[in-house]
Amino acid sequence: MGDIGLPEWPQYDERERAGLIRALEQGQWWRMGGGEVDAFEREFAEHEGAGHALAVTNGTHALELALQVLGVGPGDEVVVPAFTFISSSQAVQRLGAVAVPADVDPETYNLDPAAAEAAITPRTRAIMPVHMAGQIADMDALGKLSAGSAVPLVQDAAHAHGARWNGLRVGQLGSVAAYSFQNGKLMTAGEGGAVTFPDRASYEEAFLRHSCGRPRDDRGYRHRTSGSNFRLNEFSAAVLRSQLGRLDGQIATREERAPLLDRLLAEIPGVVPQARDARADRVPHYMAMFRVPGLAGERRDALVDDLVARGVPAFVVFRAVYRTDAFWETGAPDATVEELAARCPNADALTDDGIWLHHRTLLGTEEQIHRVAELVADAVADAARAS
Repeated sequence: MGDIGLPEWPQYDERERAGLIRALEQGQWWRMGGGEVDAFEREFAEHEGAGHALAVTNGTHALELALQVLGVGPGDEVVVPAFTFISSSQAVQRLGAVAVPADVDPETYNLDPAAAEAAITPRTRAIMPVHMAGQIADMDALGKLSAGSAVPLVQDAAHAHGARWNGLRVGQLGSVAAYSFQNGKLMTAGEGGAVTFPDRASYEEAFLRHSCGRPRDDRGYRHRTSGSNFRLNEFSAAVLRSQLGRLDGQIATREERAPLLDRLLAEIPGVVPQARDARADRVPHYMAMFRVPGLAGERRDALVDDLVARGVPAFVVFRAVYRTDAFWETGAPDATVEELAARCPNADALTDDGIWLHHRTLLGTEEQIHRVAELVADAVADAARAS
């Protein structure tokens, strides 16, 4: 029905082109002989306030590696948000462990610390908060829970590049964190990921495991640990260095536009935007999320289709992980879908009536933000009349 002229994604310019040529002409295209991955890891660790960063092939592998370094394996349990992209639970299950869904806060959509605490058993080896849409989960409460239970945290920061909590960046919050650089993420090389570590020993173990258990200087194939090939290539790292260079400016624009969009959406009857925790003092806004509680299931799906037709980059939200066939293939808890849904009513409701807008929406002008809100209002009104 029309193009409202929002910025495209991904964004790139001569910096990415120069980086790709630089990687090409250095003569070595993998990390063991080149310099782009090493440089990116230093720059990203500094940006996130972490002691160390390890670049990997994608965000799912980043989660798997982070969990493996913490010793998660067969017979263990990991508490995950019920409402998240499936990689959060699948990373657990790929290691032979059990993913235990816990409910999320109905306003921020982040892991509910009380629900996480209730999910802990003697077999729990880790708790995985997901910083949904770039808003850091309640790390005050989760940090206390971790300390009191002696169960470590693994931050799924796939949405949270550059985020802050009470002035602290993700890497300064005291636990391992995993990031994604998939095509839609806040910075991207098409695919890619990273794990940040607060200590050198964990980083060194992760380096071995991401390179088939092989030390950097090995010439005799002396593989010291189990592992896989999760190494990032030099071309992707060169692109990510440029993407990192423009990230803060893009976050500043989104932080300026987001309050306007949230206010306009909140004025639409039946629309409830994601709430922001005051302690999240810098949110990169991977998504602009909202709910339409009066339009659930197929009616919500039709509303999203209508928004897309009107030129709004809208999507249905993730399904609660236990409402996918993939979740039950391996590493599922001893419970039924109905039992998990009863434990996770907020995640179940979000599955039915949640919508998100791509973060490029928040890179638009104020005029475009007003236009997006008008289109949402018109589409919601039409859907309500049709129901």
